[in-house]
Amino acid sequence: MQQQVVPPRTVGPVGTSLFQINGMIGSGIFALPAVLVAAVGSFAPLMIVLGFLLILPLGFVFAWLATRFESTGGPVLYGKTAFGSFAGFQAGWGRYASGMIALAANTHVMVSYFAALFPVLDTPVIASATVFGTIVIMTLINLFSMRSSVNTLGILTALKLVPLAVLVLAAVLGTYSTPAIVLPQFSDAETVILLTFYAFIGFEGVTVPAGEMKNPKRDLPRVLIATLAGVTLIYVLVIWAYMTIAAEPTGNTNALAGAADIALGQIGAVMIVLAAGFSIMANSFSGLVIVPRMAFGMAEQKMLPRWFERIHPRFLTPANSIMFYGFAAAILSLTGGFAALAAASTLTRILTYLISAAALPMIEMREGGINPLHGVVALLAFMSSIWIASHADSQAWAMFGLLIAVGTILFMIARRKPSTTTGS
Repeated sequence: MQQQVVPPRTVGPVGTSLFQINGMIGSGIFALPAVLVAAVGSFAPLMIVLGFLLILPLGFVFAWLATRFESTGGPVLYGKTAFGSFAGFQAGWGRYASGMIALAANTHVMVSYFAALFPVLDTPVIASATVFGTIVIMTLINLFSMRSSVNTLGILTALKLVPLAVLVLAAVLGTYSTPAIVLPQFSDAETVILLTFYAFIGFEGVTVPAGEMKNPKRDLPRVLIATLAGVTLIYVLVIWAYMTIAAEPTGNTNALAGAADIALGQIGAVMIVLAAGFSIMANSFSGLVIVPRMAFGMAEQKMLPRWFERIHPRFLTPANSIMFYGFAAAILSLTGGFAALAAASTLTRILTYLISAAALPMIEMREGGINPLHGVVALLAFMSSIWIASHADSQAWAMFGLLIAVGTILFMIARRKPSTTTGS
């Protein structure tokens, strides 16, 4: 019998941190500063710190779980180990389905940013062709090797973070006066806190490709917490720079480009618009690395057909899973009408958080006893996830329910197949 080819372990701490940074930082960092400053004034940087504290229990839960696993799958493995295959499947399926829709939708948003500089992209046919081609190219890059994916992600990360660093430097060196921090009137505190929580959603994806990391049990816990803190610092600095430069802050989502225009002139505004486009591209590219490997991990755990488990004999990547995910997203990008599914994407992530938070004490109990600190933090993570989910609207819940129903049917079909194909 031919031995199963497996992807090599090539990803170190730097590559791991790139996955997490780009899982969290997309278009939000270019819109959120203005929105937060308009809502709470000079207290906005501290709101991001509160968001960090809100997500931190979940960060620790995933860090502690990561010390126990070194295979691909992340939350899929956590859910299966604690509660069985069905829970593991649901921890991954919703994220997979909504991620495919998000890839299509976000690439459209990316093209709209670039259209501000290249008006030809405003033409519907050209815009659709650009979106389709971009997704196909990103898919093919991912197909070649994990190393090429990490290198590409490193370039895209630089293209989005360097302009933000230039803006912060302009605020530091310029003759501006930073407003004093004033405690705001929290008349709509929950909405503002939700915004800061959403800034960090996506951090958990870094646990998925553990099977291709050199030392996941050592690197993942360190990278998870350090990168959460690092992204918090990036948000704080960018918001501070915006407050310092912009004389009259507004809630306009393009206001960061306006601040760059004040500090650096037209070239600064162009720089920020380009950075926003590349930031969305990097976020989408990171998803193209991570989410197909979730399907690969599910196939390894016999939750999806073995077709998703196939490794390319030359490139040593999960080729079928990558191609299916990328090409399906490219086709979906031509159809439009994915706003409803995109609305459910946050709930699918929260389901992943809930399963993972509950899995930690369950796994520890089977190992001999629950660590009291871990138990308290897991409970906090579970409660914060429930609180966030309670703010979703009816459309998001309806689409979320549909995703779960479809996933349940697929799971039952996949589980029945081994009984008729046991000789493979």
